[in-house]
Amino acid sequence: MQADYKSKGLNLLKKGQKGVVHAVFSRFGLMLVLLAFQFLMLFSVFRWFEEFLPHIWGGTALFTVAMVIYLLNSRLNPTAKITWLIVIMLVPVFGVLLFAYTQSDIGHRALKARMHQIIAATKESVPQPEGVMEKLSKENRGAASLARYIRRSGCHPVYENTSVTYFPLGEKKFEEMLRQLETAEHFIFMEYFIVDEGLMWGRILEILARKAAAGVDVRVMYDGSCEFALLPRDYPKRLRALGIKCKTFAPVTPFVSTHYNYRDHRKILVIDGHTAFNGGVNLADEYINEKMKFGHWKDTAVMLRGEAAKSFTVMFLQMWGILEEKEEFGHFLSFPPLPAKEENGYVIPYGDCPLDEDRLGERVYMDILNRAQEYVHIMTPYLILDGEMETALKFAAERGVDVKVMLPGIPDKAVPYALAKTHYASLIESGVKIYEYTPGFVHAKVFVSDSREAVVGTINLDYRSLYHHFECATYLYGVDCIEEIEADYQDSLGSCRLVTMAMARKERWKVKLAGRLAKAVAPLL
Repeated sequence: MQADYKSKGLNLLKKGQKGVVHAVFSRFGLMLVLLAFQFLMLFSVFRWFEEFLPHIWGGTALFTVAMVIYLLNSRLNPTAKITWLIVIMLVPVFGVLLFAYTQSDIGHRALKARMHQIIAATKESVPQPEGVMEKLSKENRGAASLARYIRRSGCHPVYENTSVTYFPLGEKKFEEMLRQLETAEHFIFMEYFIVDEGLMWGRILEILARKAAAGVDVRVMYDGSCEFALLPRDYPKRLRALGIKCKTFAPVTPFVSTHYNYRDHRKILVIDGHTAFNGGVNLADEYINEKMKFGHWKDTAVMLRGEAAKSFTVMFLQMWGILEEKEEFGHFLSFPPLPAKEENGYVIPYGDCPLDEDRLGERVYMDILNRAQEYVHIMTPYLILDGEMETALKFAAERGVDVKVMLPGIPDKAVPYALAKTHYASLIESGVKIYEYTPGFVHAKVFVSDSREAVVGTINLDYRSLYHHFECATYLYGVDCIEEIEADYQDSLGSCRLVTMAMARKERWKVKLAGRLAKAVAPLL
């Protein structure tokens, strides 16, 4: 029987191979053509207006001044205001129309309303365990205040007695994932930004198909951006043929929409409501160093075993339920927990939604920086900062806190790499130490501070993660594995080069120019 499901999985992978011909001569290729046509039509409309209005120079000047005043008094992030001011000053009519279009919520009003409805309906689906907040308040009032702030954004209780395992590499997480997937008896939920065919996904898929055939409720959700280059458009149908329920978040359609600006960047695996994985590792071979794309791939993850896994169950069902009428939270939260086991510290799984007013991911990071006394050590693949985050990093360093930021030595994208370097001189001047991981690419998203608290999750230090993506992370306070996280950081520093001010100033002029030009529109990227 096992061989039968394995052959089905391998057959699915074989049929799913991609190529340029497949992309062009397919329904997906047709949709890309239709999207391109609509962009052309929109641009033509913008140009049509632009040809008429600029003839009245006085009116255009007043129009531009009015928009500048409006932007200065808007609630936009200050860095985003600067970007829009530049766009509108350079191309007044086109810039205003583009601004109006992006701010109109066309394409995701229904999504926003439904998401708010789900979050409101499930905010108390997992109650705060009695006495835990009080205990945390006695140990650290600052951490307790942060926990209260996180709680107000959704169903994010503080848990204790949760076992936390830290994985310093994607391959370590993969090994444990396979072991835990084999134990599933009731359900398996997987929500990932990237799913790509290969060894990693093939091994997982074989287990999922076998578990689905045995009656386990298996659900897979991945972001619609995978359809651009990684998976065939009919992949959900292929998975359903194996008994696996599958959805694509925000799939590509033939209609231009601001909805595409919001991606599901989360990485969640939940097994039976008592075991959950979270971190930066997607389901593709480069994340386990089976395939080399940008040198050695440095990534991290955590496994939670205990009540805290229920929060990730809720997060998954919230995203899954956007287009569902049936509410399933009660059923999947009713499965029995693991036997109680005493563990040190506190755990808060949390999600960040781009459709509300809370920039939860950024504010958690800033709170850690503002409360740190000894050190804050950071891993992030990208460094595209707004003024508030840059100020928080600099202020912590200027207070005498040891702030270290570890970035890739081999970048995956030229423009974000150039943008990151625009921050180097200012940060170094304030005492922030910047390291580049020479063996390859850092994809980890880690904050660890003062040997007492840490965050491991999916949230990068860039505009996409902090403003435009659905994200998730795990906040840890006083748990045993924080020592392991810091030890891994120190070990990784041995493979890094320290960026000095002299190095930052001697950067190639092409990189400097690209970064400075891109910085003007960084919030739009």
